[in-house]
Amino acid sequence: MLTRIALVVSLALALVAWAGFAPRCQAAELLVIGDLQLKPVLDTFSGIQKTCRGSVKSYSPAEVQGRLAAVYEKEGAKVVIALGMNALHEALSLPPSIPVVYGLVVTPPVTSRANTSGFYIATPVSEYAELVKKIGAIARIAVVGSGEQLHWLARESTEKVSVVNVKNSLEFITAIKQLSGASSLLLLPDVSLLTTTAMEEAYTLSFRRRIPILGISERHVKQGALLALVFEPVSVGRQIGEQAARLLKKGGGGQTQPAPPRKFELYINLDTAKKMGIHLPDELVNSAKRLYP
Repeated sequence: MLTRIALVVSLALALVAWAGFAPRCQAAELLVIGDLQLKPVLDTFSGIQKTCRGSVKSYSPAEVQGRLAAVYEKEGAKVVIALGMNALHEALSLPPSIPVVYGLVVTPPVTSRANTSGFYIATPVSEYAELVKKIGAIARIAVVGSGEQLHWLARESTEKVSVVNVKNSLEFITAIKQLSGASSLLLLPDVSLLTTTAMEEAYTLSFRRRIPILGISERHVKQGALLALVFEPVSVGRQIGEQAARLLKKGGGGQTQPAPPRKFELYINLDTAKKMGIHLPDELVNSAKRLYP
């Protein structure tokens, strides 16, 4: 009996000690807006929960449309987390006294709203530049994209990266046809540029000139891009949870610089590498989440 009592006491002390170190996100202090039926949103939500001990309350964007402020007051929340553009649109209409943390947007929104911080999911060009250092066949990256995305994703100019600013898919096609001196083509996540026709032209150019495409999604790698770096949702959720915990601790925030993901998943098309005569180091291949033969 004494042994059992001692065990219970030890477990209780361990729980108390753990509570002292875990970020405290109790009850409905966090109001998460996002469609949890979508896997990236659900995985991001999981990362938030893993970072913040305790429960949070979640609503879909449709449930709070036009009445988010009232829901916020009813729940007695302290921080709103908006996952995705629909959720963010609702959150940006809240009074600036309410802290908002956003995530699962491609690049940061243009907003002057105070008390807003967030994380975007597009991969910065610098991450690709570091990756291709390991591939001897790729010496220079040509980045073709639109102004706002270039601002956020290609701010760190290097001698190994050349940037071309285009406004529409026709300019995109013209630009990739006129590429010179580049040994790879990096796409940016602008759906207005990457139309079906534009992508067909890009893949044709890629294989004709042996200029590998560095894609933005697993789908691009399936289609023939050499590789892609894609954000990891649970990790992004942890970043959001850490920021929310900081806001809860100090009772508010203020404007902070949007940040990219900390962790990316690598996808590689081995068949494309073979056809283009590109040797991929074993270290790189072994680090990929998925390989396409």
